[in-house]
Amino acid sequence: MDESTLKQLVKLTQEGHLSLLQKQIPLDSTEAQTVCSTHFGRSGDTLLHYAARLGHLDVVEFLIERVGMDVEVYNNDYKRPLHEAASMSHRECVCYLLRQGAQVDCLKKADWTPLMMACTRRNLDVIQELLHHGADPLLRNKDGWNSFHIACREGDPSVIQHLLLIASDVWRTESKTRRTPLHTAAMHGCEEVVQILLERCSFSPDSRDSCGVTPFMDAVRSGHISVARLLIEKHQASPTAADTLGAQPLHQAAVTGQEEALRFLVRDLNVDVNQRATNIQLTALHYTAKEGQTSTINTLLDLGADLHIRDSKGRTALHMASIGQHADTARTLLQLGLRDSEDSSGTRARQFARKPDVVRVFECGLADTS
Repeated sequence: MDESTLKQLVKLTQEGHLSLLQKQIPLDSTEAQTVCSTHFGRSGDTLLHYAARLGHLDVVEFLIERVGMDVEVYNNDYKRPLHEAASMSHRECVCYLLRQGAQVDCLKKADWTPLMMACTRRNLDVIQELLHHGADPLLRNKDGWNSFHIACREGDPSVIQHLLLIASDVWRTESKTRRTPLHTAAMHGCEEVVQILLERCSFSPDSRDSCGVTPFMDAVRSGHISVARLLIEKHQASPTAADTLGAQPLHQAAVTGQEEALRFLVRDLNVDVNQRATNIQLTALHYTAKEGQTSTINTLLDLGADLHIRDSKGRTALHMASIGQHADTARTLLQLGLRDSEDSSGTRARQFARKPDVVRVFECGLADTS
């Protein structure tokens, strides 16, 4: 077959035109053998991958039963047709491929199984079909995630309940960075799933990943206040726990500019807005300035932040804005009255400026260097 004919076969497969495919691929011919052995594009997909991914069951059946394609054929990422069908929630294709002998726990690149791929979607029927055929929900990929971990990221309560029913200990897992399913659900704001995890699983309060981050920190820095409240009320989470760098939820919310979370921490939980991180004594104002979260500065000031606090190196928020090369933030801090004074090593904020727009802020006469 020439290249144009092969491209036409891909198009017909993707569009599900079975009758035209049958005319283009004579059975028991060299053309059929070519189809079986041809991989397309950078991904190395075959016609069977395209058909399974798009849910064209009749085309899948034709390619396997009549053309003779291998049900376990894999592309450059070692994805099988079963991975494709499972990841796109095509239940009929999944059932057919399994009946044809597809390995239920076959691995693609990074050790993902079809069940893991299915758990990236909210389709309980496909997940149940794979489990019925013996899929192992406890298998872990190269990052240490199992299917339950992945399902917690997607946040479908029915999938979570079913996996716990099938394997009651499936929640007892950590990724290679020691992140639990509770971390994942909290970070993605999956409130119903967090509720289930707190009711049915025995996660330790304030369990920490390899960076010292707790599920409460994940919820706060992602702006999921309802999840944060749930962790406080139902799991006795600490609103002042520190990660390995000494940063507390207050500081992490400042980094990501989560203003509602900052109000929640300070007003509802009575966290000190000027609390310092234990590493180099940074405050929330320092963190938000370094990240260029300009609008968050006024929120912190409204909550009682002290504009003039210095860290362990004698640096103000203005120094941090300049280090972060954030012109708007530096301008705002100068307009609020913060001076371009020296830190403990005698370095002014303007001396950290590298980007032209930041340099101009200090050259335009706003900076009081007295």
